[in-house]
Amino acid sequence: MFTGIIQGKGSIAKAENRGKETRFTVTAPDIKDYAKGESIAINGVCLTVETYSDSWFSCYASKETMDCTNLGNLKPGSKINYERALAMGDRLGGHIVSGHVDCIASVESVRPAGESRIYRIKFPAQYGPFVVPKGSIGLDGISLTVNDCGEDFLEVNIIPETQDQTTISDWKPGYRVNMETDVIGKYVQRMLGPWTGKSASAKSDSAESKLTMDFLRKNGF
Repeated sequence: MFTGIIQGKGSIAKAENRGKETRFTVTAPDIKDYAKGESIAINGVCLTVETYSDSWFSCYASKETMDCTNLGNLKPGSKINYERALAMGDRLGGHIVSGHVDCIASVESVRPAGESRIYRIKFPAQYGPFVVPKGSIGLDGISLTVNDCGEDFLEVNIIPETQDQTTISDWKPGYRVNMETDVIGKYVQRMLGPWTGKSASAKSDSAESKLTMDFLRKNGF
């Protein structure tokens, strides 16, 4: 479990491709006390520390992870966002982030707004129900607030501090970004699924909704 508050910018030292799987060696300058088996999010993807030294750690990404995220774009020298897993008693400065990417979105435009920058992000429309104005979104592991949104897009306002501390200042139109929607919204949809006719995933379901006016009246609403 993470918060989306990036601890630093690291880089890929090695990317060893083994078929459709990859083992990465990552340098993360601000981490000195690694633990074998601990979780570290790389660009918002939860990965497990296999081996490490004082200046690097290695982690394995399966075919599923490579297929569902933008980690396939990483090569030696690529800059990454990293965050260690949340510890009991830590401040929850961002929002609850699982490190399980929902989809790959893309940067459509970047425009200035004073010292900030506004990024417009396009994503598959089936994830629209999980994106709400002033709600939280995880983009490449960064906890951000949704300024504006529609069925298949959202906009975020990036302040100077976030530009300095993350890789977002390097994003340009066409950049593919890992997107994780708010986990609370996904659980709410899962619980309401039997009544709304919607599946637990973000995909449409053709089943007719069971949540009708007659049902509500019979149950005291």
